[in-house]
Parts: sequence; C-alpha cells; structure tokens
Amino acid sequence: GMEIKIREIAADEYSEVVVLWNDVLGVHTVTDENFRVTMEQMIKAGNYKTFVALLENIVVGFISIVHGLAVGSENGYLHITGLAVHKEFQRHKVGTELLRYTENYAKDSRISSIILCTGMKRTNAHAFYEHNGYDKDSFCFDKIINLTNE
Repeated sequence: GMEIKIREIAADEYSEVVVLWNDVLGVHTVTDENFRVTMEQMIKAGNYKTFVALLENIVVGFISIVHGLAVGSENGYLHITGLAVHKEFQRHKVGTELLRYTENYAKDSRISSIILCTGMKRTNAHAFYEHNGYDKDSFCFDKIINLTNE
C-alpha cells in the first residue's frame, strides 16, 4: 500500500495546507498570509498542533487540533478543528491515519476525550467519523457576533 508519513507541519508546507482548507473544506477565508500569522500565534500558545500526512514528501492531508481544559476532566480534551485529505487521495486511509495519529497523541498526553464538529449536510464525513469509532452525541451551534458598532 501507500507509505503515509505523519508529523508536525513545517513552515514551508503552510501553503499546501491552505489549498486543502480552500479546495477540500471550502473555507475561503483562509489565506497564505492569515494562515502564517495564525500558525505563529498557535505555536506561541503551545496547545495547538497541526499534523500533515505526507506521501513521498507531498502533503496529501492534515489535521489541526487544540488541547482544551474542562472542569471535572483531569487533562481536558482534544478538539479537532480541521481535517482534510486531498480529493485524489481520499478513500486511501489517509484520514483514518491522521485520526489514529491524533488518538495516539491524546493517549501519550493522557487525554481521554476527543471532540469535533462537522456540517449537518456532510453525511460522508459523518459516516467517516462513525466508521472510526466517533459517536454522534451532540449538536454544535454557532453564532456570528457583529463587531461593527451600528
């Protein structure tokens, strides 16, 4: 099979991950410029990680996580904030490998809970997560706050 390598993202791979945010996830607010700035802030904060899946040194997928704290939970939880696999490499276990890597990272960090949100209509994503042992156990709500004084 394909030899997939997973590790933390390197600065010269940022633009490849931006492409995945744009093309696979359809999030067009992510640009090379704001991705770099945000990554620098995330590295400083220390509780964020972005792992890339590499196939012969080409980025074919990524997963972004943040370690959050929760009252009543010893080591908090991991929140998966982004996961995408290049369209040509989907259904080749790349996404599953990224989840496994993250789950092992959680285990090594003594974190027993992983959460994520995905769009209501993204039924293939739901099937993917359920196939990987994730339970559909809550709804995510969001609200955009208007920051302009009107």
